[in-house]
Amino acid sequence: MEVIHPAKVMECDICGRKFTDVIRCSAGHYICENCSEHPGVAVIRKICTQTKSKDPIEIAIAMMDTPVILMHEADHHCVVAAALATAYKNCGGTINLKEAIDEVIKRGTILPYGICAKTGACGGAVSAGIFYSILAGTKTHSVDEWGEGNRLVAQCLMEISEIGGPRCCKRSTFTSIKIAAEHAEEYFGVKMELPKEIHCKYAKKNRDCLGIRCPYFSP
Repeated sequence: MEVIHPAKVMECDICGRKFTDVIRCSAGHYICENCSEHPGVAVIRKICTQTKSKDPIEIAIAMMDTPVILMHEADHHCVVAAALATAYKNCGGTINLKEAIDEVIKRGTILPYGICAKTGACGGAVSAGIFYSILAGTKTHSVDEWGEGNRLVAQCLMEISEIGGPRCCKRSTFTSIKIAAEHAEEYFGVKMELPKEIHCKYAKKNRDCLGIRCPYFSP
């Protein structure tokens, strides 16, 4: 880090916004205070607003490959919905992506770490519901949309439950994205691209990995 005088207007390398500041890295890079305090959220915003990928699994992996998205943590509660919303947009869906990602983060960050164990509902599945609810404009008094959102989350939870525990944020992320993406054409008339097979490369980082019991395990 280096301190510069006088203060200078600099553009954050992550969010792209401009700030007047006196601190930057010695190589000339600048990261604003908000992105420094919430690196996972910042990375999600940056990847989603820059990628042209139409594959939500690929988008999620791009986020999870960064060092700030850990093996197990609450950022995955935003990753699922953000990847889905981004792929939806890139596949021709009508959506203001910046506003949608902001709303994903607003809703996803209220889901606490360990929600899967504390409530019996995996945050990855709930995040798929966040994606649906934002696009459908679901309200508490909605009829069809209220029911469909719950049905989607239930389907995600059912498949997650059938695989069994212990928890794995990567496994739940892949499962929830796959199910929500497959239903996006039915719900919204937009078909997202999905890989023929999902191969997880995070097994060595997860000491509780199910190994061959996991449908995404890749030795």
